[in-house]
Amino acid sequence: MRHQLSLLVNIFLDVMNTQRSQISPEDIAIKDITIEEKGGAQIASAEIDNDVPTLISLFNSTFEDYNTRLVLGDDEPIYIPAGDDTGYHQIVFAHGFFSSALHEIAHWCIAGEKRRQLEDYGYWYCPDGRDEAQQADFEKVEIKPQAIEWAFTEAAGRKFQVSTDNLNGAEPDREGFTRNVAAQRAHYNEHGFPPRAKRFIEALSATFNGDRQAKATGADAA
Repeated sequence: MRHQLSLLVNIFLDVMNTQRSQISPEDIAIKDITIEEKGGAQIASAEIDNDVPTLISLFNSTFEDYNTRLVLGDDEPIYIPAGDDTGYHQIVFAHGFFSSALHEIAHWCIAGEKRRQLEDYGYWYCPDGRDEAQQADFEKVEIKPQAIEWAFTEAAGRKFQVSTDNLNGAEPDREGFTRNVAAQRAHYNEHGFPPRAKRFIEALSATFNGDRQAKATGADAA
């Protein structure tokens, strides 16, 4: 994966002539990579989500006071507290997916100070393949972060879908879970979001919706 990523980064930099000097190659997002053999050489092709480098920079600047950085990962998402090897906390999101980044940020926004000193906030994750009881427990702890993720997604000008994340286990009640997440979202709308979530909603809206409004205004003027 890292070899593929290196090939992709070189192509991206050559073609796009990026000016994002503050973004490291590891921060560039990948939606899909294919490796093809042409004339004995490996050619990497990929669909780039250009919003992810912006999202990474936005989070890192917005929460610089928390010594926490959003990091593109090439495996499962994980939260890693600062330690001897790395002097800052890391929110690692999966495979460069924009939605994964927002989901992991949402979990961070509701984790207390003590939880943020522990890997993955000290929680044990039950993977895909959960039975009915395990899935019910999973959904209970996912309601609040997904309600926050919903608000993040809309602030970034994107469409949100709930995730029951159990393709190989018991059939989840997707409609019921969606209603619960929507109810929590309505509660946050009425009573207020957690402080860090509120801060990031405002940052997302100003960055992504602000850019889109400016482009639309420019197009109208033209």
